[in-house]
Amino acid sequence: MTGRVVVIGDALIDELRDDAGVREFVGGAALNVAVGLSRLGVPTALIAMVGDDAAGEQIRGYLAEYDVDLLQSPSEHGSSRAVSTRSAGGEPEYVFNEAAQNRRVHYGDAERAALAEAPLVVVSCFPFDDLDQTDALLDAVGSTSLAIDPNPRAGMLHDREAFVRGFEKAAARAQLVKVGEDDAQLLYGGPLEDLREKLAGLGVEAVLATYGAGGAAVDAHGLTVSRPIVELPEPIVDTMGGGDAVLSTTAALVRGGLPEDEAGWGFVLDRAMEVAAVTCRSEGALLRIPE
Repeated sequence: MTGRVVVIGDALIDELRDDAGVREFVGGAALNVAVGLSRLGVPTALIAMVGDDAAGEQIRGYLAEYDVDLLQSPSEHGSSRAVSTRSAGGEPEYVFNEAAQNRRVHYGDAERAALAEAPLVVVSCFPFDDLDQTDALLDAVGSTSLAIDPNPRAGMLHDREAFVRGFEKAAARAQLVKVGEDDAQLLYGGPLEDLREKLAGLGVEAVLATYGAGGAAVDAHGLTVSRPIVELPEPIVDTMGGGDAVLSTTAALVRGGLPEDEAGWGFVLDRAMEVAAVTCRSEGALLRIPE
């Protein structure tokens, strides 16, 4: 298959604080998905805002290490940073800097050329509450197949109602939308089942719903296919990269077209659950491959 999958969204430095001290990782949901795709053998490019500073150099070096091409949008506030404090259960609580709260994506000639050649565009943690950004995204993507993970963050959210409008406008153009229980609660104040129905009503071909320890399900072509989380003997260390691993794995497997039957979606979900389970057994959000 020719052409790079293009991921659009955030790239940042994750500063982790817990009883073990303070550590830094290169992260961001979109960056995690892009690196995950590359680790799964998929040629990938990332369109994201990165500052011309020391943190930006760290981000650029990390992406180069994992063979992800960066199409960098300029940042007047430097590179994004998220400070996360871990609860006893491993769930992160985030505080974002000014750059992360004011992230913007620019589409020049290089970005538009990459998007036009891509078999799939994946969008994660995008500022859908900025109408101009949403319209620019849809204009740049054009008719290319689109997968979306809204991945809203309370610390980045400026206007919840505007975010919902922008997200739904983009989702109506998407072939695949991934949503989780946190997304449904933060954006709609309701259960994930209701959001699954809403997205299907918008015309989304495949809705991928993740339930953390409850596994995942797909609604597509009148089918609902679900799989439980994969149990492993090793303890869960960090859930940060679990959802991104599910999206990376799914995107890698459907970039040539969505499955049309239960067996096809079952294969996708089985693999996604395996990869997510292994990823959650290591600290940080780097996708881990079971083999």
